[in-house]
Amino acid sequence: MQRLLPRHWHIVALFALLAFALIGCNATGAGATDSNGKVIVRLGYFPNVTHAVALVGVARGTFANALGSNVDLRTTTFNAGPSLIEALFAHSIDIGYVGPNPAINGYIKSQGAALHIIAGAASGGALFVVRPGANIKTPQDLANKKLATPQLGGTQDISLRYYLQQHGLQTADKGGNVQIVPTDNANILALFKQGRIDGAWVPEPWATRLVDEDHGTVFVDERTLWPGNRFVTTNVVVSTSFYNQHPDLVKKFLQAHVDTVTYIQKNPASAENIVNNAIKSVTGQKALPVDELRQSFSDLDITYDPLASTLAESANRAYALGFLGKSRPDLSKIYALDDLNAVLSSKGLATVAGLQ
Repeated sequence: MQRLLPRHWHIVALFALLAFALIGCNATGAGATDSNGKVIVRLGYFPNVTHAVALVGVARGTFANALGSNVDLRTTTFNAGPSLIEALFAHSIDIGYVGPNPAINGYIKSQGAALHIIAGAASGGALFVVRPGANIKTPQDLANKKLATPQLGGTQDISLRYYLQQHGLQTADKGGNVQIVPTDNANILALFKQGRIDGAWVPEPWATRLVDEDHGTVFVDERTLWPGNRFVTTNVVVSTSFYNQHPDLVKKFLQAHVDTVTYIQKNPASAENIVNNAIKSVTGQKALPVDELRQSFSDLDITYDPLASTLAESANRAYALGFLGKSRPDLSKIYALDDLNAVLSSKGLATVAGLQ
């Protein structure tokens, strides 16, 4: 399993321009085959609890079995969403688990040509944790502090920047006095322990690790900032070129996705153990203690519902921060949920809605 290092998010714009030239190229792009003539399906995701569906689906072989013996399933892990979207533009992955903001950014940069959201995967599971001794008791105490997020332009990065803006604070790159350091999650943990950052807005299990391993304090559980304590943390996206060439495989993948969501919901203890082992394997770090893992899972909900209205709000927040250009984006066609709803209907489950 390959792991890609994070890169600066603005490179997404460059890949967006290249994407149109790459779409339809089968030698290494969507629709490529391996030496045995099997169709290569490249799946991307993060070694985070918020990507539990991907971790469990890969580990249990659910995706591979659903796709069939004529498919060569290959996986790549990422630290954060912008890097995954770059890979999707470059046809290094075909299907990916990613947060709302990178998906939105990729959709807009490609003028809607590069990708579609085909399912949800998780709600919640993102927290703002502050370091003991940083004397952060109120939002105003964040002035002159150094904070971290997994990657510039990623979902947690937008959440932190919007939170600061809502409380009258500005980041240093906008002339303010709050410094944000985008870096990978493992490095955030190290910087936190060394006292080199004052807080971090991160996904699980990293938030719980900051609390349990270095006595951090949860300053904001992001669920409290959303109606009903629900907001999309992880979506499933597919490259348009792959979908156009292999709609049958996308449907099979969604069947496995729904089956995996259902498995996690019905077998939480087993799922937690699988996720723990998978994160250990990918990151090379020690397995999480059982209490840390359980706490991480309690901070989120596993769901195939994309929670479309919260993605729209995420887009509004990114736009307000200047991340999405000069005009408000049109996301009316970002979702392609017919296949998911067909799977749900076949199982007697309630269908889900896109943007109204």
